[in-house]
Amino acid sequence: MNKLYLIILSVFCCVTATAQNTDSISFKNGIDNPNHLTTHHFGMFSSRISTNFKLKAPTKKTVTFSTSSGNTPHPFVEAYFPKDPETRAQLSQVKWHDRNFTFVDQETTPADYMNIVVDAVIKEFRASLSIPLSKHHELGVSIRSHLITKGKYPFTFFTSDETIEWFHSNIAGGEDPYGRRYYGLNKVNFKYTDRNGKTLEFENNDFFIGGIEINHHYYPELNINKTRQIFINFGSHLGFNTSEYNPSIDLGVSTNVIKKIDLKNRYELNIALGANLLRKNIIDFKDTVDLGNNKFLLTGESAIEIARHTKKGNYHAFGINYQIQSRYNKIEEESYYKLIGKWKEINGGWQHGVSNLYDVLTNWDFTYTYARPNLKLAFYIKEDLQVNNAPDFQTGLSVKFPILN
Repeated sequence: MNKLYLIILSVFCCVTATAQNTDSISFKNGIDNPNHLTTHHFGMFSSRISTNFKLKAPTKKTVTFSTSSGNTPHPFVEAYFPKDPETRAQLSQVKWHDRNFTFVDQETTPADYMNIVVDAVIKEFRASLSIPLSKHHELGVSIRSHLITKGKYPFTFFTSDETIEWFHSNIAGGEDPYGRRYYGLNKVNFKYTDRNGKTLEFENNDFFIGGIEINHHYYPELNINKTRQIFINFGSHLGFNTSEYNPSIDLGVSTNVIKKIDLKNRYELNIALGANLLRKNIIDFKDTVDLGNNKFLLTGESAIEIARHTKKGNYHAFGINYQIQSRYNKIEEESYYKLIGKWKEINGGWQHGVSNLYDVLTNWDFTYTYARPNLKLAFYIKEDLQVNNAPDFQTGLSVKFPILN
C-alpha cells in the first residue's frame, strides 16, 4: 500500500490550477481543501473542525454543497471494563486477546459493559455558506446531515461492499479479511449500547440532521505574507449538535499555516500545516449517549498541493493530505479491558469496533480540484493507514459557487 501512495504522489508532479480574477472563486486562495472529515460512527455526532488552508479572507459570498460516503465494517464485539483496581492490574499484565475475565455480577466482579456493531455505508451531506466580513475576517455557517444505507449500486459505487471486496479478492488485502462476506454484503447492522445502558440504533435509509456549525476565521496581515509568502489564520468554532443521541454544544479553536511557492510555467505549490482542538459536549441539553469519554478531540493535518493556472483563467490542482486525530476513549482503559467477539469465524479485525476507540486515527486524502471563474469542483478519496476501518474507505465530492451581491 505504501508503494501505491508513492506512485500517486509522483503523479501529482504533473498538474494544473487557478485564475487571476480576484472577484471570482477561481482565484487561487491557498490549498483547495473540501470538507473531508471522516464518516466516523461516533465523530458524525460532533461538530468536528474542517481544516482551513486559505491564504486570506474571500472577497465574495460563496455556497458549497458536499457529500461523503464511507464504508465501515465492525462485527459485533462486547467489552467489559473491570472496576476493581487489583483486577485491572492483573489484566494489564496480559495481552488483550489472552485476558481471562468472567463477569458474574456487579457485587462479585464489578465492571462496566458496552457492545457495538457497525456494518453500513454512512453518507454525509453538507451545505456551507461563506461570508466575508471584512478584509481580515470570514464567517462560515454549515449544516450537516447523515444517511445510513446498505450502499448498493448504482448510488454507491466506490464504497459499496461489492467494490471493496472485489478489491480485496483481486488486488490487495486477501479474500474477505474482515468478514463482510461472512456476515453478508449490502446490509445495515448498526447498534451501540454504551456503558450506561443507553442504546443508539439505525436501520437502512435512516436520515438525521447532525447539527449546525458556525466558524469564524481571522487572517492577520503580517510582514511574512509578502517577504516569505507565509500565511497564518486562526479560527474559532461553535457547533450545535441536533441529533436525538447527542443534543449538545461544542467549542473549538484552530490554527493554520500555509507556505505559497510560485513556480515556472504558471505552476503553484502550496504546503500547509494545521491543528485544531474541539471541546465536545461543553453543554448537554439532555442525558446523551456516551460517544467517547475523551472530552477533547485534537486533530493535526499536513497538506501539499501543486496546481497549474491555465491561460483561460481556470485551474487544475492535485493535493495530498495527511490527517491524525486523537482517541475517542481514554487510553488507560485499553490496558485492562476484556473484549469478546466471533474471532474464530472471520479472518481478522473483529475487535475494531471497540479497539479503534483507543487508537489515534490516521488517514490519507488524495484530492483533485477543477475551478473556473464561477465554479469549483473537487473530488477526493480517503484511506486509513492503521486499517482500523473507521471508515475502511471513503470518497467525497463538493461543488462551490459564488452568490451575487
